[in-house]
Amino acid sequence: MRIEKCWFCSSSIYPGHGIQFVRNDAKIFRFCRSKCHKNFKMKRNPRKVKWTKAYRRVHGKDMTQDSTFELERKRNRPERYDRNVAENTLKAIKKIDKVRVAREARHHAQRMKGNKVSEMKAAVKELEQSIHMVKAPIALKEDPSLTLPKLKVKVSSQHKQRIKWKNETLSLSLSLTLSLSPQPPTSSFLEHQRRVDTGPA
Repeated sequence: MRIEKCWFCSSSIYPGHGIQFVRNDAKIFRFCRSKCHKNFKMKRNPRKVKWTKAYRRVHGKDMTQDSTFELERKRNRPERYDRNVAENTLKAIKKIDKVRVAREARHHAQRMKGNKVSEMKAAVKELEQSIHMVKAPIALKEDPSLTLPKLKVKVSSQHKQRIKWKNETLSLSLSLTLSLSPQPPTSSFLEHQRRVDTGPA
């Protein structure tokens, strides 16, 4: 079973899958899906499209040169079948896969090493901004350096006057509502009402 590679994104194409395009000069282009085929028809360069293997290799995100890639290299010369050679090849494939996975992980770790400093800075900044969620309010009161400094904002006299008027109107409206609200019934009124309900003794 031959597993082909997509011309655009370099992903695997299994038998019975994908799209095949043959140009006038008899060159064959295989695509894993319509997305890659459309990008090819739009004459896009795979090296400039971020999600392709070609882009990742050009920009140092994936390994480019490694001895483990030799196994996948296409060979056009036919080999005579030998059972021992076939068995050894199948065993070697598993070992080479393990080696390649380990090397890719090492390459990724090496590439991400530079991000550690920026990640630490971002974490420190977030902690400074959200210290109130970590520290108890009592601890913040005891050590004022943990809290952010309070900013004093100048307020114009006109703004102060507006606030004063607003407070006065609120208090006035509250007193009016209290004065207009119905008074609770007195004890003598309740006694009279009880007599009317029960009738003469």
